[in-house]
Amino acid sequence: MQRSKFTFARIKYNSGDWDTDQRMPSNLLNSLLEYTTIPLDEEEKIVDLSTNDIFKYPFCYLSGHKLVQFSKQEANNFKTYVHNGGFVFVDDCNHDVDGLFARSFETQMSNLFGAQALKKIPNSHAIYNSFFKFEKGPPTTSFELNGWGDDLVHDYLKAITINNRIAVLYSNKDYGCEWDYDFKNKRFLAEDNTKFGVNIILYAMGVG
Repeated sequence: MQRSKFTFARIKYNSGDWDTDQRMPSNLLNSLLEYTTIPLDEEEKIVDLSTNDIFKYPFCYLSGHKLVQFSKQEANNFKTYVHNGGFVFVDDCNHDVDGLFARSFETQMSNLFGAQALKKIPNSHAIYNSFFKFEKGPPTTSFELNGWGDDLVHDYLKAITINNRIAVLYSNKDYGCEWDYDFKNKRFLAEDNTKFGVNIILYAMGVG
């Protein structure tokens, strides 16, 4: 895997809709440039899960609103990737009670890693202190606070942990939509809401 330079790699999978929140990666890359000194690839990369390209990148992002049903090759690559040290940040853009994305993705994880593999992580986890400090755990999103979707504020994230490191970080908080805006509008935010994204990436890269 290419760890000398960070690349935002988005996973393309054959089922569902994988190309959500298209402005979000550029906002996170802008924040990494603003707050850190890590070398960056300036362009998002689309990685087909059914190919070996995924094994080039230590960080991948997966999202959607609809069905997640991996093919046999996609499932094998996903499992091999995380067991070989890869990190996947998965964000539920549906954010809806009993939503299709959440139900189908969680089923995929149970099939690949076991029914109890995806667990809540404590709000004291290192990912909340890898760069910026989030003493209360995962920051809320406007979609939760405004009653969008399931009308719940999730005060936790879930993860699959391998060798004492998060391998799959799973969010029902819809961070993708929260960070999906024209980057020029960031100056109007009272607080930069992409800071937690910086934490996730630096943790994944082994910096934090």
